[in-house]
Amino acid sequence: MILVFGATGTTGGEVARQLIAAGQKPRLLVRDPSKAREFQRTAEIVQADLDRPESLGPAMKGIEQLYLVSAGGPSGPDLEAHAIEAAKKTGVRHVVKLSVIGAETPGLIIAQWHAKSEKRLRESALKWTMLRPGNFMSNALGWAGTIKSKGVFYQSSGDGRWAAIDPADIAAVAVKALTTPGHEGRAYTLTGPESMSAAQYAATLSSVLGKPVKFVDIPLEALRSGMPKSMPPAYIEALIELFTAMRAGKVDKVTDGVEQVTGRRAGTFEAWARRNAAAFT
Repeated sequence: MILVFGATGTTGGEVARQLIAAGQKPRLLVRDPSKAREFQRTAEIVQADLDRPESLGPAMKGIEQLYLVSAGGPSGPDLEAHAIEAAKKTGVRHVVKLSVIGAETPGLIIAQWHAKSEKRLRESALKWTMLRPGNFMSNALGWAGTIKSKGVFYQSSGDGRWAAIDPADIAAVAVKALTTPGHEGRAYTLTGPESMSAAQYAATLSSVLGKPVKFVDIPLEALRSGMPKSMPPAYIEALIELFTAMRAGKVDKVTDGVEQVTGRRAGTFEAWARRNAAAFT
């Protein structure tokens, strides 16, 4: 049986839907079952939390494969360590972990967090597969408010380019790793098929939405001052570092990881935007 962490989240939900579409009945680990109502008849739902290690063992009983994703951030490695320890104790055979691009040579803080978690998983007795995606296309939903009200979005990326990936493609790779042999001990770096600047993402949205969408670059210090006060300082510094790297062209990378595993090319941002156009109008 397959267990999916984060089934009410971005990639976990996609993994759950694609497993169900493939004829599986996965077990879904959620903190709030009321948010998983769409899966009530097609999956087994269990309530547990990475913050409560004692809840994980019962949720993993009878599980052979699991998709591991946490909220990330500086606490991510410790939270995922709880899952790894529970998996070892309950007889889980294989863990597919959502990591991040660059975790194999972690220069950025975000990559360092995931590298720590990857190391724990590799050193466990468990078989593993690492998925290392770049920026999610769904992060563009954070632009929706100002696109709807002003036809503009603001970001501190300058002319930097990045190859955003559709979360559905991440899920497709995860499902292959969970349901077919040959992925144990492998790490896949996953990006979309095209690396674009924020201005190019804006142009694509303009074409899809049929209205002008502009990108406005903002200084890094303005980004810092605009961060929510509730955000942990370590996470703020990690984001500032990431956008600094983007501006310097250090995240401009395209891979064929999705095609390597699934046999088809990764989806384009235009295709994702057409599926999600209602969020911007």
